[in-house]
Amino acid sequence: MGKVICVGLGPGDPDLMSVRAHRLISAARHVAFFRKKGLCGQARKIVEGLLAGDVAEHPMEYPVTTEIPLDDPEYNRVLAEFYEGWAEQLAELSRTDDVIVLCEGDPFFFGSFMHLHSRLRGKAMVEVVPGITGMSGCWTATDVPITWGDDVLTVAMATLSEEELTARAANTDALVVMKIGRNIGKLRRALTAAGRLEDAWLVERGTMPDQTVQRLVDAPDDVPYFSIALVHGNGRRP
Repeated sequence: MGKVICVGLGPGDPDLMSVRAHRLISAARHVAFFRKKGLCGQARKIVEGLLAGDVAEHPMEYPVTTEIPLDDPEYNRVLAEFYEGWAEQLAELSRTDDVIVLCEGDPFFFGSFMHLHSRLRGKAMVEVVPGITGMSGCWTATDVPITWGDDVLTVAMATLSEEELTARAANTDALVVMKIGRNIGKLRRALTAAGRLEDAWLVERGTMPDQTVQRLVDAPDDVPYFSIALVHGNGRRP
């Protein structure tokens, strides 16, 4: 009897992967990873050169990403069916071998694996290997601590309404905003209303070879999905 083992790959640089994650990936006989149809997948890119030559790869291709609005019932139906199907397949594979599931960042921090984790209960033995979060890599790239002393850190999604983003930004010391992409205009307006735009930074593809770090006001209107906005805290210090 094997296990389904999800390994957190960290923020993007393979050197920031844990020793345990590296060991499991290098010895894997089965590797599964999420990707958008037609693309290699970011998780698979991170482990390039680490996999054994005879490893069996299982790309889990999302049936939908941005083609259907998040609040459309069809979006949840299609994705639920996708996760149910892959939970069954991974459980079946794990009957004889360990199956390594790759996950960017940390699996339990907005990672897609969480949707499989809940569906694998009672079907397979499951292990999760934590990883450095993407936001950790991004705030380190700014070379400024994200929090000081008693600062409160808020993590928000740019997919929230403009009003909610404004409220969250106005009522915290330090701020991290993820899932920006097409929401950058809304995020700028929300930070402006909260009086935080001038202090905001944007990191694209943190820790990866094509990483960029710039002030949000100077960023273009078209930014990739792997972008994180940051507002540093300025709290108590000696």
